[in-house]
Amino acid sequence: MNQSEAIYEKASRYIPGGVSSTNRLVDPNIVFTRAQGAYIYDADGKRYIDYHAAFGPPVLGHCNPEVNARVAETLARVDLVGIGASELEAQLAEKICQHVPSAEKVAFCNSGSEATYAAVRLARAVTGRRRIIKFQGCYHGWHDAVLMNVISPPDKIGLKDPMSAGMTPEVVDDTLILPFNDIEAVTQAVTEHGPSLAAIILEPIPHNIGCVLPRPEFLRALRDLTTRHGIVLIFDEVITGFRHARGGYQSIVGVTPDLTTMGKAIANGFPLAALAGRADLMDHVRPGGDVMFAGTFNGHPLNVAAALATVEILERPDTYPHLFALGEQMRQGLGELVQEHGIEATVVGFGSVFLMYFMSGPVETYTDLLRNDAQKFVAYRRQLIQRGVYELPVNLKRNHISLAHTVADIEATLDAADQALREVAK
Repeated sequence: MNQSEAIYEKASRYIPGGVSSTNRLVDPNIVFTRAQGAYIYDADGKRYIDYHAAFGPPVLGHCNPEVNARVAETLARVDLVGIGASELEAQLAEKICQHVPSAEKVAFCNSGSEATYAAVRLARAVTGRRRIIKFQGCYHGWHDAVLMNVISPPDKIGLKDPMSAGMTPEVVDDTLILPFNDIEAVTQAVTEHGPSLAAIILEPIPHNIGCVLPRPEFLRALRDLTTRHGIVLIFDEVITGFRHARGGYQSIVGVTPDLTTMGKAIANGFPLAALAGRADLMDHVRPGGDVMFAGTFNGHPLNVAAALATVEILERPDTYPHLFALGEQMRQGLGELVQEHGIEATVVGFGSVFLMYFMSGPVETYTDLLRNDAQKFVAYRRQLIQRGVYELPVNLKRNHISLAHTVADIEATLDAADQALREVAK
């Protein structure tokens, strides 16, 4: 028995399934005990170039020394007080409002699921309506209003596909599921249900199914429709926020939602999330407002300190050019390998995100991804893992490059990809 097996066996005796989040148990089941920069190390000491990146948070790389130093400095003078205003929170909120177009005010919480839960509740409160629209393939957390229709089987397309037992049927019924990038479907739904619609929530780039880029006219049409019908537009930028730009993807496409949720890369792996938006909406969650927003650990000084350090690094002029250049190097290299090996595959991505679907393009909506060869997708990634490159071996999952990755890391990855594709081609 290797060390990973021994640790997992012990964990399984005390933790249901041996893991604390349902999507952490994959094949091969490796236990990682160290993370540094662009690399993770398993319990037996093997090193992997890490592109899973904990589903995206360490945009600077693991255990960034500047972030860790700021956290240590903060811990030396304050931990959790849990009352009154915080100087660190005020500083971070100011930075977010400076960078994110939709952010006039900000409230902090601990996870993306908490942020989207608060966003939906706020939208329902300010509109007095119950229904929301989400899109097939977008994931917005674990709560009943949104936990459905992400990676759905073909027979569930167009139907409700709840992802858990125990969800409240009435809450599930209040969510309408529509195809991403299909403005005609949205227009029809708004025409039919407009007076009962509180919000439209979406990932501006649905990264939970890899990377499906929005048509610019789709996002602009959503903005126009929601404005005309008094519907709250929510951009879930838990993944895209701070990874693609300090102002989120909204700052790139020039479409400003009413509310924005952020997390993951905002604090380089420390548990911080945020709900931001128009001041008149956000004021509903103030003390004495009519929308409850509370949590003992909200705005924890250590997590806020980590976020401040992270944002300051992302403010340096060379950070995003470096990330985007490495992403382009990876995508271009993978595209050349696909042609060389004559494999039916499509390389996609944006900025520091990349992946390869084992199918021909184009990719504009979730139903396009039903053509993806899931068996080859996972087999390819398992081959990479054997060669010291870690991409999550789960169908449709994206990969992330960090500021800690180098040109040499990308070259080594492409060498491993060359070998892995040879095996898959067999």
